[in-house]
Amino acid sequence: NMESKGFTVAVFNRTVEKVTNFVEGRAKGKNIIGAFSLQELVANLKKPRKVMLMVKAGRPVDDFIELLLPLLEPGDIIIDGGNSHFPDTIRRTKYVEEKGLLYIGTGVSGGEEGALLG
Repeated sequence: NMESKGFTVAVFNRTVEKVTNFVEGRAKGKNIIGAFSLQELVANLKKPRKVMLMVKAGRPVDDFIELLLPLLEPGDIIIDGGNSHFPDTIRRTKYVEEKGLLYIGTGVSGGEEGALLG
């Protein structure tokens, strides 16, 4: 959906085959960059970086934030597009902002397909 609005989108998944299949399939010919590591993902983003997480709510979000923080800089933005419980979002916002970054909790109803199709 973001790419269809004119944005360049970099995508990452821990499973390399999913990135490859997506970039060579549905994303072929589109303004989408496949990243095969978090370092590569971050390197492909313009500053201030905006990283949107589509990760299962709960501990996986916290784990992913911990992996991202060393790669980001003050002023960068982490957007949680998952279905996080609001107290977790409040806690994460405070934690991430203490590091000089911004955190936005904005769950996408219907997940990735909901974002694309409404």
